[in-house]
Amino acid sequence: MSETVRSRFTKAMAGQLPEDTLPCLEWAGWWDQTITRWRGEGLPAELEIYDIKRHFGLDVNYQIWFGQFTQAPPGLPGGGYIRTEADYDRVRPLLYPDPVPFDRALWEGYAAEQERGEVICWISLSGFFWWPRTLLGIAPHLLAFYDEPALMHRINEDQLDYMKRCVAAFCEVCVPDFMTFGEDMSYNHGPMIGKPQFDEFMAPYYREIIPVLRAHDILCLIDSDGQIEPLIPWFEEVGLQGILPLERMAGVDVNRIRRNHPQWRMIGGYDKTVMHLGEARLRQEFERLMPAVKAGYFIPSCDHQTPPGVSLQDYWLYVRLLKEYMQEACR
Repeated sequence: MSETVRSRFTKAMAGQLPEDTLPCLEWAGWWDQTITRWRGEGLPAELEIYDIKRHFGLDVNYQIWFGQFTQAPPGLPGGGYIRTEADYDRVRPLLYPDPVPFDRALWEGYAAEQERGEVICWISLSGFFWWPRTLLGIAPHLLAFYDEPALMHRINEDQLDYMKRCVAAFCEVCVPDFMTFGEDMSYNHGPMIGKPQFDEFMAPYYREIIPVLRAHDILCLIDSDGQIEPLIPWFEEVGLQGILPLERMAGVDVNRIRRNHPQWRMIGGYDKTVMHLGEARLRQEFERLMPAVKAGYFIPSCDHQTPPGVSLQDYWLYVRLLKEYMQEACR
C-alpha cells in the first residue's frame, strides 16, 4: 500500500520512517505581512491558507482552535479581563460556549479527506497556563499564583470541563490525529514559573484531560515558545507526548532533546531566521537537524511562523530543500 499524508505523519510520530518521505509540514499559517509580501511577488491573491499549502506542495493539516468566549468582555488596563473572583463571576456567563462552537458540516468534509489519508486533522485548546493568563493579563496572572490561588483553580476547573465538552463533541465528527495545548510558558531563559506552581496549578488538570484524549488515540503535544527544555520532564510526568515549535533563537537544541528524551515527539525546530540567507545556509540548517530526524519521532518544520523578511523566492527554495531532505531521511 502506498503512503499517504496521514500514514507518513502517523509513522513519523511513532518513531518509524515512511517508505518514501517524511511529512513536509507547515504546522502554522504565515504572518499576514508575509502573505502580503508574497502576493506582491506573485502568490495568487485568491489562495487562502490551505490552498497556499497545496500551492507549495506541502502536506495539508486542518486545524481548529476552540475559543472560550461567547462574547469578549471589556478589557482592563494592563491587559486581561478580570482581577478577582468577583470579576470572574461577572464575565463567567460570556465564557465556555455551549454547544461547542465549530462548523460541523465543514469538519465532516475534512474528516472524509482525513479518512482517505489525504490530510491531517488537529485541534488546539488553551492550556492551564495560557487560559488564566488570557483572563488576568500577563503580570496579574503571575501574581495570582500567590494572591488568588482559589481563583486560579476555579478557572482551570472550568477550563477542564470545557475541554472535555470540546473533545467529546468534536470526536463525534472527526477524531484528530494530534492536538496541542497552547501554553507559551517560557521565555528565552526558561520557564516563567517553578515546578511547585506547575505541580499545584497545572498538573492535576493535565492528568485528568490527557487520558480523555488518549482514549481516542489522539497524540497530545504542548505548543510553547521559548526555551522549553527544562519543562520537558514536567510535561512527561503528566502524560504529554511532545512539543512544538522548538525555537532555535531561544537556544532549543533538538539533538540534545533527542539524547535526553529518546521518544519525545517534536515538530518544528528549523531556524526561521536563516530562511532568507541563501541555499548554503538553508542546507546547513537542515544538516544540523538531520541527526534528530534520523533518530525518529521528529518532523522538521519552521520553528515559528515564517517572517516577512523571507521572500516568495526564498520560500520556494526552502520548500524544495525541505522535500529533498525529508526524502533523503527515508533512504
